Amino acid sequence: MKNKIFTKEDLKKKIYLIKKKGKKVVHCHGTFDLLHLGHIKHLSNAKKYGDILVVTITADKYINKGPGRPYFKHKQRAEALSSLESVDYIVINHDFTSTKIIKFLCPDFYCKGPDYIDQKSDVTNEIKNEIKAIKSVGGKVVFTKDDTYSSSSLINQFSDLYSKKTLETFKKIKKKYNLSDIKQVIEKFKNFKILVIGEIIIDEYIFCESLGKSGKEPVLTFKNLESERYLGGSAAISRHLAGFCKQVTLLSMIGEKSENLREIQKGMPSNVNLKLIKKKNSPTIIKKRYVDKISLSKILGVYSINDDLISTNQEQDLLFKIKNLIKENDMIIVADYGHGFLTKEAANLISKSKKFVALNAQINSANIGYKTMKNYRDLDFVVINQREIQHELRDKHSKVEILMKKLANELKIKNLVVTRGVDGAILYNSINKKFYYSDAFTKNTIDKIGAGDAMLSLISMFLKTNSSNDLALLAGSLAASQSTQTLANKKVVNKIDLIKSLEHILK
Repeated sequence: MKNKIFTKEDLKKKIYLIKKKGKKVVHCHGTFDLLHLGHIKHLSNAKKYGDILVVTITADKYINKGPGRPYFKHKQRAEALSSLESVDYIVINHDFTSTKIIKFLCPDFYCKGPDYIDQKSDVTNEIKNEIKAIKSVGGKVVFTKDDTYSSSSLINQFSDLYSKKTLETFKKIKKKYNLSDIKQVIEKFKNFKILVIGEIIIDEYIFCESLGKSGKEPVLTFKNLESERYLGGSAAISRHLAGFCKQVTLLSMIGEKSENLREIQKGMPSNVNLKLIKKKNSPTIIKKRYVDKISLSKILGVYSINDDLISTNQEQDLLFKIKNLIKENDMIIVADYGHGFLTKEAANLISKSKKFVALNAQINSANIGYKTMKNYRDLDFVVINQREIQHELRDKHSKVEILMKKLANELKIKNLVVTRGVDGAILYNSINKKFYYSDAFTKNTIDKIGAGDAMLSLISMFLKTNSSNDLALLAGSLAASQSTQTLANKKVVNKIDLIKSLEHILK
């Protein structure tokens, strides 16, 4: 079998010579993740429009069809396409869309399947942009009339990507919602005015190369290569929310000397309104993590932090701000990381607000043994991990479902989510007394930091619209999965990626 896989630069040269001979070039683009009969018929029919068929496939890192996708790597997908007689040339496209490669290759025809004729469901406007791109180079878009199949549907049904419980959840959600319904729910988010309260954390990742044991002392040594900084804590939550809703107000604290203020301001979207309190005798919280450059595994964590409670005067300022801001917003999301910002009085005031309140009250290495979430009551939604609920209730042996019931009843929590790492998440609704389960959706986690913040943000908005618990948990789990594919909160949850993920896993 001749080699059909080329770089775009080499193929452009070939296309120039082919067109010089008066031959017509047809271009098809797609993921082709699990090559099936529909693809084969589509490509065969596309070839009829010209003499040469060029197929470009989306590279792995640019695919947004949901967690676990692509099922096959781009080299494998390219090799599978190479076996088809109808296909003459293949290029792996290293871009989010096909518009640039269309303009680069300048085909005579750009061919799409019949399921793309109706462009109403195209949330990304990709098809419209593709049509513009082919017209700009003097080409024409054509649609084949072959039978339609779905790689996503086949993978969801027959692969081992999802557990049986999760597949059953998909079926239940599909009975309640179609994709259009879910999009309408997400569109409601844009009207929300959300108050976020909690500590801003700057996550600094210092990438190192291991040099081995020191020659003079029994100490492991590392070479400092480079560093990156990301906005975490309540700042990360605000950034997630800002991509979906009208306005976010972030009430938080920074260091007494206003250090890192410009960095925080620069990293915030324009629809995030900052309300900051300068904590006396404290730095802006920075959590440094030393990371192996190759494996991305964490070696050491060093925190710049002062966990003392804010002063009495500052507490009065905080309470005053909370009272006024509650009136101006539709819902409250609290990120209480236990670093001295949110006092018992503040927690009590938030609990009595009569607004939709969501909470993430984390236990971490700086506060374990001292932190509790029992300052809060009457909450609409809480997310914690399994270790945190065990610590909160001083019980590491009981089933997590039993612990969830106990905590929800004790603190009057309507919806409680417990995350369990690779085992996914469980949501308990104390009103209907039902449990809902979700997979973790990713087997290759890069970094767990920030996953809870992403989940909190998305589930809160879905619950606020009175969406079903299973849909809210699914969306939150997908958001968390997206978060684990980058370090810390490097990338915010993207609305389009979320919709496309929902679209493909619910096929």
